[in-house]
Amino acid sequence: MNHPLDTFDSQSRRKFVERCAATALGLSVVPTEPLAATEPVEKQGRGPGFGQAQRVIVLQLLGGLSHIDSFDPKSGRSKGPGEAIQTAADFRMTEYFPKTATLADKLCVIRSMSAEVGVHAPAQYVMRTAYTARGTIRHPHLGAWAQHYLGSSHDTMPSNVCINRRSDQGNGFFPSNHAPLAIGDPNDGVRNVNPLGGKRKLNKRLKLLNGLDSEFRRKSGDKRVQAYNGYYDDALSLMSSSELSAFDLTQETQAVRDAYGASRIGQGCLLARRLISSGVRFVEVAHDGWDFHKNLEDDMTELAPVFDQAYFALLTDLNRSGLLDSTLVVVTTEFGRKPDFDGNGRGHHPLCFSTVLAGGGVKPGYVHGKSDARGHDVDTDRVSVGAFHATIGWSAGLPIEKEAISPSGRPFTVGDSEAPILNVFA
Repeated sequence: MNHPLDTFDSQSRRKFVERCAATALGLSVVPTEPLAATEPVEKQGRGPGFGQAQRVIVLQLLGGLSHIDSFDPKSGRSKGPGEAIQTAADFRMTEYFPKTATLADKLCVIRSMSAEVGVHAPAQYVMRTAYTARGTIRHPHLGAWAQHYLGSSHDTMPSNVCINRRSDQGNGFFPSNHAPLAIGDPNDGVRNVNPLGGKRKLNKRLKLLNGLDSEFRRKSGDKRVQAYNGYYDDALSLMSSSELSAFDLTQETQAVRDAYGASRIGQGCLLARRLISSGVRFVEVAHDGWDFHKNLEDDMTELAPVFDQAYFALLTDLNRSGLLDSTLVVVTTEFGRKPDFDGNGRGHHPLCFSTVLAGGGVKPGYVHGKSDARGHDVDTDRVSVGAFHATIGWSAGLPIEKEAISPSGRPFTVGDSEAPILNVFA
């Protein structure tokens, strides 16, 4: 007699098992992307900055930060409402980031970023993966690439986490246990970690689930299936781990929490600091609201100080603890903003924008590349999104030239075969 699961196609079977597991575990972290087997790591030659970043924190300013009104101020018709101010380094930024300006001698600003996509969702996808979205495949983000090549960063903690995102599919075509743990609100930590009905009922559910799926696992012999089961094992380990306290912000003093700010980006940065200190290798923190079309001055006045406080506190904390040298902190966005300013807002502009690196072996107080006088296009040292990813991957010690093969048989690399920007490293 055929097992009931044998009548399902692979997609339906996987969906069925997902729902059973979600019910059994009480966790809302089950991934929904295709699986692929992990490949062995090959050693790479070293160079400036290679592997110095043992941890990576990426702060994603969603909506499109205006480079002209932040890290690349201009004059004339391009100038916005904010004045340019001197910083602790030999470059200027706008008055909207006064705290960050005092730490400019620790920043590496890239003013020559350039992309091809100027629409929000596709641009977010490109900036997270270095690839254009396609209907037939999902591409991994850097945290999944790191886990693929470097292995897990901790016995029980996840290797990568995304904060201020309700769900995430960042593993792309890699195994499901490469997906980041999604934290919707940093103040909530990991939700639903207590099994429904207690441990006894959990064990009964797991036994039932194992019985339903054991025959399929035995017949398939597929490494991807084993990887998917490993995802549940990781979830169970996390549920019973003492390391869960790293997700609990109430263990910080109120003074520390206030230093970061009560905002979700502030508490998200604080949580990121706690996580990388506890063994998590890669953390993304999203900050929404940077889509300034109508009233640039009011919007910047409201949102920029929130980020400025959080970013300042994060860098100060990491520097004070000695972690900044071995932690790469990345500030990225979807695209820049048009240089012509009419008193209201600025439109989407992927041709030229700015990103920022700190720690992880990069040159402090340094500006890479240059935009033209208006901030419309790159003048010197254009940096593609792929090269930006390759640079982060290089800092993290990833073999960026090694190909990973997707289930469809196509080869992919970190940064889409682009070369890292080696002169940003000290």
